[in-house]
Amino acid sequence: MGRTALIIGGTGQIGLGTAERLLAGGWEVTLAARGRRAVPPPLADHVRVVGWDRDAPPVDLAVLAAGADLVLDCVCYTEAHAEQLLGLGDRAGHLAVVSSAAVYVDDRGRGMDRADDFPRFPVPITEDQRTAPPGPGDYSSRKAAVERLLLERATVPVTVLRPGAIHGRDSIHSREWWFVKRVLDRRPHVLFAYGGTSRFQTTAVANIAELVRLAAERPATRVLNVADPDAPTVLEIGRAVAGLLGHEWREVPLPPAASGPLGLSPWSVPEDVVLSTARAAAELGYRPVTSWLDALPGEVEWVLAAVAGRDWRAVFTDLVDKYGGIDFFDYAAEDAYLAEHDL
Repeated sequence: MGRTALIIGGTGQIGLGTAERLLAGGWEVTLAARGRRAVPPPLADHVRVVGWDRDAPPVDLAVLAAGADLVLDCVCYTEAHAEQLLGLGDRAGHLAVVSSAAVYVDDRGRGMDRADDFPRFPVPITEDQRTAPPGPGDYSSRKAAVERLLLERATVPVTVLRPGAIHGRDSIHSREWWFVKRVLDRRPHVLFAYGGTSRFQTTAVANIAELVRLAAERPATRVLNVADPDAPTVLEIGRAVAGLLGHEWREVPLPPAASGPLGLSPWSVPEDVVLSTARAAAELGYRPVTSWLDALPGEVEWVLAAVAGRDWRAVFTDLVDKYGGIDFFDYAAEDAYLAEHDL
């Protein structure tokens, strides 16, 4: 019998991408998920899918995970979720958890959950950077609490992965849609908050999957950043999307004084957030299998197919739910600003 992996949250974009990578390496893969999303072909023919809701589990996780060489949790958000993994004891050989670069705070203790007092990080950020105080408060603190519990109490090796802005097919949070929709709407100009110079580290699902594969080959307790080799600015992202789709627009970089949601994209931050992957390279020989730019054509093709004949809000639900009600496509406000400032 080959090596076996259980992926919790397995029908999300990270789970699907990692399943493909592990299958290619000869692993047997089980996907545990709530059943709200179907596994696309041909992957569906090669994995086992189990309906499992961690908030109301129909079967104990220990039963699903018994004997697995790897348990990857893509949706571990709270201490209660981490306790479920700890409850496995040594029934699984290795735990891997998708955390987030959002756990980092700067030397003044400022985290990324506060846009009005954004942290100033070293470039790049290493895994030795300070992290948020663990607790039940905001997203960063909850993820930090998950990390602490698992690293301190797990009785088997634990790999904690800290990605940046995740991208890839099968997403409910396609940041690229911010530009793709503007191309489809034939917008003649695009406003860029912070002058478009923001860099918020991107991380392809394919690169997460590759690092999971490498870590699974050499189980150990570790914390690793996972990121693309490039960290494009928002201006560079916009130019790449427009160029790919054959559209031209006028770029309007906004000054810092331009307050409110004007020009804010899902990558817009007042200070750079760039991750180092030197530790993953040194410990596991990690080499990114793609860059943001190289992955773009396939992702845009998927985005266009995903929204065809559908309301985009029903497809990219996180773009609606995760940004405090910001209307990313308030064209009337954009046009009014340009007219008011004679731009």
